[in-house]
Amino acid sequence: MNVLELSEQEIVRRQSLQELRDMGIEPYPAAEFPTNAFSEDIKNGFKDEDEKREVVIAGRMMSRRVMGKASFVELQDSKGRIQVYITRDDICPEEDKTLYNTVFKRLLDIGDFIGVKGFVFRTQTGEISVHAQSLTLLSKSLKPLPIVKYKDGVAYDKFDDPELRFRQRYVDLIVNDGVKDTFLQRATVVRTIRRVLDEAGYTEVETPTLQAIAGGASARPFITHFNALNIDMYMRIATELYLKRLIVGGFEGVYEIGKNFRNEGMDRNHNPEFTCMELYVQYKDYNWMMSFTEKLLETVCIAVNGSTERKVGDNVISFKAPYRRLPILDAIKEKTGFDCNGKSEEEIRAFCLEKGLEVDETFGKGKLIDELFGEFCEGTFIQPTFITDYPVEMSPLTKMHRSKPGLTERFELMVNGKELANAYSELNDPLDQEERFKEQMRLADKGDDEAMIIDQDFLRALQYGMPPTSGIGIGIDRLVMLMTGQTTIQEVLFFPQMKPEKKIPQSSIKEWGEIGVSEEWAYVLRKAGFNLISDIRDEKAQGLQQKIGDINKKYKLGYEKPSVNDIQAWIDAAANVAVVTEEAE
Repeated sequence: MNVLELSEQEIVRRQSLQELRDMGIEPYPAAEFPTNAFSEDIKNGFKDEDEKREVVIAGRMMSRRVMGKASFVELQDSKGRIQVYITRDDICPEEDKTLYNTVFKRLLDIGDFIGVKGFVFRTQTGEISVHAQSLTLLSKSLKPLPIVKYKDGVAYDKFDDPELRFRQRYVDLIVNDGVKDTFLQRATVVRTIRRVLDEAGYTEVETPTLQAIAGGASARPFITHFNALNIDMYMRIATELYLKRLIVGGFEGVYEIGKNFRNEGMDRNHNPEFTCMELYVQYKDYNWMMSFTEKLLETVCIAVNGSTERKVGDNVISFKAPYRRLPILDAIKEKTGFDCNGKSEEEIRAFCLEKGLEVDETFGKGKLIDELFGEFCEGTFIQPTFITDYPVEMSPLTKMHRSKPGLTERFELMVNGKELANAYSELNDPLDQEERFKEQMRLADKGDDEAMIIDQDFLRALQYGMPPTSGIGIGIDRLVMLMTGQTTIQEVLFFPQMKPEKKIPQSSIKEWGEIGVSEEWAYVLRKAGFNLISDIRDEKAQGLQQKIGDINKKYKLGYEKPSVNDIQAWIDAAANVAVVTEEAE
């Protein structure tokens, strides 16, 4: 990277880096720096009457107040922040005061990692701090942090632009309070789910991420090519069909917490790469699974929040069992007045069109009902509600309802207006399953690009016999949103998918060379604000010479200044390039 592509602060920091090395100080030492304490533990455990406690801490320098021979530093480690008191004579007990006067005061920067050995004390203002007796540079920061500054109660330089925060999560975690806590709570959610499932005697397993058939859900997959086998494969959209194979193989209960991938839209509630927990237990049905799910979510909420309630936006949601149970057709009738029971596909499509829904002939009966529920019902269920008994057309992997013809033993759990979980009494009749798959293929022939593909190996597994089984999938990202009170999925993903980063259009160094500008002066022109060749065509040669000469001088580049005639030749060539481009257009 050319030095002129850096900001002024970045240039200064690199100069400091070199100066440290010239002094024999390694800015990125390899040796271990053993610590024995963390900021929050020090503050929580301090008592004035205790004997002086020696500590070794390390972290990132977040602020610095220099007051002559003494200074205060705010040090941030993995658990929080603590003040460090540094005096010249304590860290430089000999006659050489370079470590304090030059290294600490001038060559260290906000964002650098330092190690401190010292003792804990309370300052005159009452703040628990560490009195440094030695100081070690552990890592030099070359980019300045966006540290928030306050003046008259107004915050400046806040790092609060969502696109920047999500794109540069590492900076977001450093400078914004509370962000790290959300992800620690996420870890608590996953850890608690694992504990509950493990204690119930179920086995955590791993199934393929690359699959020959995208099965287990109705979704559009990502497609990749497997070179070694010379076949196209799919990033999995669900783990279901592989987990059921393990139930066939004799496991009592299996679960997987892992990534699924669906090549669909992105919004506040959807990310194409998401985490899901799927659980399958033999000899159970969907009624048992509803009760188990209630207890699981109640336990998770208590583990994260200390109670069974959590505020999300304007809503206070209670995860205390039991939850309401409402058949989907009753929900549609309750919200629209239209009873789908006994209605044909054409009748339901006509009602959808009457209500202004965008549906067409490719929509089967199940998808039409799904559209009605999504438009008029889903967003209305704030408190946890089990929506049950879905039509068979919507549920190709679900057992037929034991007492309601045309319906299946399936539920979706709705919370805060969104689906959180999907569960079935699993279909274990291999002949019925084959017919359901064929119906899905007929939907695909009509143009439904989310219809399932027949998985012949899964059918073969069912033919060996699968015991009565209940299964569930819970979206971990949405669950974390609920448990942490976040309203966008991007807030609970470390690295959500983002659009490509926008870059300022620039003429290449080669293109500058074609009009006679050397590589060195091309970077100088960019630094002066001329990103495109066309940007200089209206400049005056003497004025442009002055601008680039100032940069040459400011950054001590030592380049031989081009003559006015040379610069005029650049301008003329740039004008000719612009004319040719305009004529071509």
